[in-house]
Amino acid sequence: MRPRVSVQDSALRNGNFSLRIDPVRSEDAGLYEAQVAYNTEVQSCQVELGIITVTLSPPSPVVENEPLLLSCNSSHRATLMETRWFHNGHLVPTSGTFWSLHGALSILRPAMSDAGSWCCQLRYSDNEIISATYNLQILGFDGPMNPVVYAAAGSAAD
Repeated sequence: MRPRVSVQDSALRNGNFSLRIDPVRSEDAGLYEAQVAYNTEVQSCQVELGIITVTLSPPSPVVENEPLLLSCNSSHRATLMETRWFHNGHLVPTSGTFWSLHGALSILRPAMSDAGSWCCQLRYSDNEIISATYNLQILGFDGPMNPVVYAAAGSAAD
């Protein structure tokens, strides 16, 4: 996993044996074990790393009015019970423009106002709640409602 993993050598003297993975990949999910030997004593601990991913289809950039699908997946082993989506911190009703099914959110006609932070929240049968955020960027026209520009003959127009 090198060079994505590191241990803070300066923290070892204080008993901090943390492992840092940056960036985390889907294949990094699983059980990790640390063993520390000091004199004749051996200490160990196990940590399970779960992964959650949010993917966009089609991939960025998204063009205004072209349908898109945000998918949210987790390595958690329990049964998925509920998926909730939030846009800029507000719960999104899944009807009309937005449809949610099995951890995915379909936006039929994305508008410039749909750009921003999208958070999926997954609730499992063991009451575990996992969430992840995706920053959605949309290409489109964000100008005046009446796109008529007047310019004097002989001048420049933008």
